[in-house]
Amino acid sequence: MKKAEKTFFVDNLTEEMKSAKGLVVINYAGLNVAAQRELKKRLKEVGAEMVVVKNTLLKRAGEAAKVNAKILEDSVLTGQTALVVCDEDPVSPIQVLGRFAKEYEVPQLKVAIIEGAFQDTESLTKISTLPGRDALLGQVLGTLMSSPYGLVGVLNANMQKLVYILKAKAG
Repeated sequence: MKKAEKTFFVDNLTEEMKSAKGLVVINYAGLNVAAQRELKKRLKEVGAEMVVVKNTLLKRAGEAAKVNAKILEDSVLTGQTALVVCDEDPVSPIQVLGRFAKEYEVPQLKVAIIEGAFQDTESLTKISTLPGRDALLGQVLGTLMSSPYGLVGVLNANMQKLVYILKAKAG
């Protein structure tokens, strides 16, 4: 890549990093081309994009975008690095990466910034095993609705008992 291309690339990456709700740094070493295409396809389905980037260029773009300095440490930016940028739901790409890693044993999650909060490898692994947003909302809704349904059932049972007693007296 020529110097002018690098400058243009860093500027574009900086803008993407500034506007993103989530940034995930992964190590994609060992990922063949076919698997990489499949991963990019799955990430695109959830509104995320994977960008393979040189560590030095990522560091420059991150500094220009003023992201958390922990994501730009030399211990993180080693090896073959790719950046997953998401503009919508920042958790879905992590879940996709987690499922993909179980299938192919790569990529390895390094660190992330989710809505401004730094996440290390351990927390990313936990996030990747969570159910999807819709499933969690369904669980919350089910919990909220269980109490009124239980109350209705109790009240209905007492009404039915009263009706049976009245029928028995009348009959």
